[in-house]
Amino acid sequence: MSQDVKMVVLAYSGGLDTSIIIPWLKENYGCEVIAMAADVGQQEELEGLEEKAIATGASKCYIEDLRKPFVEEFIWPTLKARAIYEGQYLLGTSFARPLIARRQVEIAEAEGADAVAHGCTGKGNDQVRFELTYKAFNPKLTVIAPWREWNIRSREDAINYAKEKNVPIAASLDKIYSNDRNIWHLSHEGGDLEDPWNMPREEMFQLTNSPLTAPDTPEMIEIGFKKGVPISLNGDRMEAVPLLHALNQLGGRHAIGRVDIVENRLVGMKSRGVYETPGGTLLYAAHRELESLVLDRDTMRMKDMLAPKYAELVYNGAWFTPLRVALDAFVESTQKHMTGEVRLKLYKGNIIIAGRKSPYTLYREDLATFGEEDVYDQADAKGFINLFGLPLKVRSLVEIEWGKHPDYEEPDYSIFKRD
Repeated sequence: MSQDVKMVVLAYSGGLDTSIIIPWLKENYGCEVIAMAADVGQQEELEGLEEKAIATGASKCYIEDLRKPFVEEFIWPTLKARAIYEGQYLLGTSFARPLIARRQVEIAEAEGADAVAHGCTGKGNDQVRFELTYKAFNPKLTVIAPWREWNIRSREDAINYAKEKNVPIAASLDKIYSNDRNIWHLSHEGGDLEDPWNMPREEMFQLTNSPLTAPDTPEMIEIGFKKGVPISLNGDRMEAVPLLHALNQLGGRHAIGRVDIVENRLVGMKSRGVYETPGGTLLYAAHRELESLVLDRDTMRMKDMLAPKYAELVYNGAWFTPLRVALDAFVESTQKHMTGEVRLKLYKGNIIIAGRKSPYTLYREDLATFGEEDVYDQADAKGFINLFGLPLKVRSLVEIEWGKHPDYEEPDYSIFKRD
């Protein structure tokens, strides 16, 4: 360990790990420690945090309200990209880390600190998300990751260290799960979830009802968008943060937004996580329906192809990279006319699409109807089919010639035949 660090800004949550990091840094680096806690919508977890940090040995504690930039600068762009990691995970933890780390660097520079620290383990993804952001904004800062240095190896070790250093903690060995909460989601890991055969316990869930206890009556809602950004609920214009809070309550009440996934971590191992993202799940469903009206076929397909790459970048912590910025430029160009409303029916974990409309819709009833029309001549379809099917026709004709060759093996077309 280097001993020439004079001041470090720690990404601080007040949980067990970051609480013991403060005295550990002072003991092992002999440095001043400034704590920085980010309010990204975790609510009650912030109560008494400043007092606790000071009591633990920090010289100062910043509590930064980052909810608005979190939603507007990180959540909305990811929603507009329709980025979903491995088809299920809506990236709730992933895009919060770069935001926190960016503010951490800004505070370090303002305070004249020469180091930053985080409480991420050496096995997870979050260490990468924090440190890529440090490198993007100030690569000269020393990065301290205690989990990669100290000899604490278990929750029991951490609790014993806290007791030894008189660190006030609420943690106990009875706490089963590791959680991360923000305005977008709540994650659950560890404990009996580490066996992917185990079904999550119902008492674990905090944001969403079980489908069994959700209301027996469906509820209809309307979500409005302007240029791809959610702006209203049931006709009422709302700012980003209250809108997301309202959608979380609606989705949670109707048991919407639970995901149980075995995912591939960036470091190479698999992990099992259970996520609750009620409002986000509603928004993804509504946004997709609006795009089905407004985007042309080829643009929509290209966007669907790029969405997994966007999700991978976010998951891997590569938010502040030229590629993510370039992908955003493409996404933004697709959202210029993404204005309209989508109606959803919510019922016991299900999102039922009940309507969608936009002033920029590409859907034309006069083209889609089976009745009389003068916009589309059905006789034109014959020429189209002839051209579209030309490769099949040519192959069929040449196979007749190929059949005359002594080495020709006839293809097995049994797959096309009915029993």
